[in-house]
Amino acid sequence: MPLVVVALAVALLIFLMTKLKLNGFISLLLVATLVGIWAAVTGQLTVGDEPATIADIADILEDGIGGQMSSTLVVVGLGAMIGRVMGDAGAARRIALRIVDVFGENGVQWAMVITSMLIGVTMFYEVAFVIIVPVAFTLARATKSNLLWVGLPMSITLSTMHSFLPPHPGPTAVAGMYEASVGMTLAYGLIMAIPVGTFVAMVWPRLAFVKKMNPEIPAGLISEDEIPDDKLPSMGVSLTVALFPVVFIAGAAIFDMVNDSDSALGDTINFLGSPAIALLMALLLAMYVFGPHMGRPMSAVAKSAAEAGKAMAMILLVIAAGGAFKSVLTAAGIGDYIAELTGTWAISPLILAWLIAAILRIALGSATVAVATAAGIAAPLVASAGVSPELMVLATTTGSIAFSHVNDPGFWMFKEYFNLSVTEAIKTRTTYTTLLSILGLIAVMLMSLVIK
Repeated sequence: MPLVVVALAVALLIFLMTKLKLNGFISLLLVATLVGIWAAVTGQLTVGDEPATIADIADILEDGIGGQMSSTLVVVGLGAMIGRVMGDAGAARRIALRIVDVFGENGVQWAMVITSMLIGVTMFYEVAFVIIVPVAFTLARATKSNLLWVGLPMSITLSTMHSFLPPHPGPTAVAGMYEASVGMTLAYGLIMAIPVGTFVAMVWPRLAFVKKMNPEIPAGLISEDEIPDDKLPSMGVSLTVALFPVVFIAGAAIFDMVNDSDSALGDTINFLGSPAIALLMALLLAMYVFGPHMGRPMSAVAKSAAEAGKAMAMILLVIAAGGAFKSVLTAAGIGDYIAELTGTWAISPLILAWLIAAILRIALGSATVAVATAAGIAAPLVASAGVSPELMVLATTTGSIAFSHVNDPGFWMFKEYFNLSVTEAIKTRTTYTTLLSILGLIAVMLMSLVIK
């Protein structure tokens, strides 16, 4: 019954947005509320370990919104502001033109894949996305390409890096639960992630149903003014500002991987490398470099940042509502039901971990909940089955990327940035995440033939 309710909720959400054309924010909150009412009436709604009532639904929604925004608002907001400031100054165009010079117009997809791999190894999907997407927008405009032709390889590659590999939160947490080596998990994961991610990133934009889509760049996220090439900032300055947060965030992640001890130096590095602080510093640097340093008044760059903030308002509201929907599904006990249902399945631990993570991902939308629950069930089987704990990590994390759809806040971020309808986003993101997951499992099973 719980899974039937989830399916009906998803169907209702799609109906509200595609047939009734209801705003995504309103649709998500409405469906989340209805699911909460069902769970409360049937006695399945909980807050923590305590039973909850209809009166608690509002708090659950608010907690979901708050939890989602605590990790998303600052990153997405600052990232959009940096991108707009760079775009208005011509820095994004300078980087885009250099990419075209190096790779040619036919090679922009390879440029996106390589860039996304290098940045995405250590950076969260959302953080890397908002840093690279202004360049993707500018490249699409400069080469007169379909936005998805340039943007999909970036998103697919970042999804692969974020979901498959430590030091990202899910894989790192699961490595601890399986007592796996983070370093070896990363090494095995790269062997798998690079070919799988590259294959899907290069194939998906070429599919007929994707090529039929031709979305416009969302208004307000890129400058409409064409700056003459001789007035653009230098490549060195443009790249320095773009990579500034990458260096700090990646540096902190690498430091944590090789240094377990607490120290004043480590605290400082982690502070400067936290996404919020690194992006705030990058925004201030961008405002100075592309403002007074270039002879432009600070009011001009401040206006650019403000315009980006206005353009992001609805995107952030939709992402927040996605967090509310996810929170209600969790409070309704969907995860516990699936854990109980799958806990006694007698199959390979690798396939079991993947299946549980995939089912939880489909039902709840949360990759974090999916990997943690799957690992909790499968962890006792590692020693008795003689399976590599590192491969167990990868089997679990590849399952957690499957079937991203309307209960996943990342789905809404993808949809809004690429200006797609719900149906178009399902056709592109839901399908590519599912293929990544299946190919990931196949790769893990092949590696298990030689790695024990």
